[in-house]
Amino acid sequence: MNSNLDTLIGLEKQFWQSMVDEQTDVALKLLTEPSFMVSPHGAMKFDHATYKKMAEQGSMVIKRYELGEMDATFVRDDTAILSYKVKQVLSPRGNSEETEQDMFDTSTWVKVGDAWRCAMHTETPVKAN
Repeated sequence: MNSNLDTLIGLEKQFWQSMVDEQTDVALKLLTEPSFMVSPHGAMKFDHATYKKMAEQGSMVIKRYELGEMDATFVRDDTAILSYKVKQVLSPRGNSEETEQDMFDTSTWVKVGDAWRCAMHTETPVKAN
């Protein structure tokens, strides 16, 4: 399972980097269709066209990120849940003002054929002490 864990961590980092680099097509290759997301903004189910619109026209963009405390549970050989803490730096699209957020995230990855795809992602703000 260790090689699968390394693969999933690499894919998660690739997805985050695709958001920073605004490479929507890279992200789409890593998502199931449809996919789910749960965040402080609510729960949503989206297809690839909706993700593309969110990524390319959304009001916020991710500038930088740092992932840590990564762990995974393999529910089956073809299904895993990856959990981690992320420090993300966001800016309004077209604006240099930055906001830093600390979040706890999970991603549920499923194997489709020979490739891992993310089917669901959650993010929860870290509460300040």
